Amino acid sequence: MNNPSKSKSGPPIVGVSKNIERVRELIEHVASTGLNTVVFGESGVGKEVVAQNLYQKSPRLGKPFIKINCAALPEGLLESELFGYERGAFTGAEQRKKGKFQLAHSGVLLLDEIGDMSLPLQAKLLHVLQSGGEFSPLGSEKDVKADTWVIAATNHDLKKDIEEGRFREDLYYRLNIIKIYLSPLRERPEDIPPLIDFYIKEYASMLNNRHIEKPGAKVIDRLCTYSWPGNVRELQNVLKRMLVLGDCGQIVEELFNSERIVSPTSGADDKLNHHASLSKILDLGGKNSPENQSFSLKTAKKNAVEMVEREIISHVLGKTDWNRSKASKILKISYKTLLYKISDLNIIPPEK
Repeated sequence: MNNPSKSKSGPPIVGVSKNIERVRELIEHVASTGLNTVVFGESGVGKEVVAQNLYQKSPRLGKPFIKINCAALPEGLLESELFGYERGAFTGAEQRKKGKFQLAHSGVLLLDEIGDMSLPLQAKLLHVLQSGGEFSPLGSEKDVKADTWVIAATNHDLKKDIEEGRFREDLYYRLNIIKIYLSPLRERPEDIPPLIDFYIKEYASMLNNRHIEKPGAKVIDRLCTYSWPGNVRELQNVLKRMLVLGDCGQIVEELFNSERIVSPTSGADDKLNHHASLSKILDLGGKNSPENQSFSLKTAKKNAVEMVEREIISHVLGKTDWNRSKASKILKISYKTLLYKISDLNIIPPEK
């Protein structure tokens, strides 16, 4: 849960790619308008940094900047956090509490992970936006009004969510007056060197400018070829490890090793694995060869897809320590779909 607070000066938007240049241009044009804005991009790409820059360049600078993560709270709690409640509104409501909309009055409210908001709550949010900021706190018979600039952020494809009935089309068009898209880091490798330079300086200051080993040119070149599934957030974590632990080369090797879903095998082992996998795909069983059995190409295709899905999902779950919410975002599937596949593919968590 995020406590309301005034934002400190956030980091600048670092990079030289066309996407980053376009983002900076949009911020300059949009910041003074207060128009509802949605920032799109994968997890860890820097959507909150964009929101902070919009705020810092707006007339609302100095007023509250409040963030709430719509994916982190259950529906009932999220509603009370957004709109507040009166004393006695529900069990445990011992005193009146203002919601984030009221606390962000005259400032900015960042609705992070808006794509994970439930449909009933989307309807209430739509009403607030249509009415110019009017809403009723839980348990209250009176409306209150807040002049709040709403900036939303999401890693969802909201148009696809609309088609699948998970996001309201009318809310999408109400929120998405201005669209800002941040490309994943793997699509803009030219931004990696300036990002490294920026964060190295920032972290060196945090470490009291003690003597540290900075990554050399070869290490930086290799980092530019990595896929960065965790985007800028992952880059930040890697740089912190390098600064604290040194041994940049070893950390890079570990990074690339973790990228490989299946460990490479060689020689006879490789052939054995290939034939074993082929047998599973063809559903042959026993020692009989394909020419002595009949099999369905359709079944073989289904089995092959299931094997690949099982390997990929198992790998991502392992990397996220079986955090299903994180895994579903990395895999770009819904949380419910992931749970279904874990059950359907019989993926078992490791014993701890």
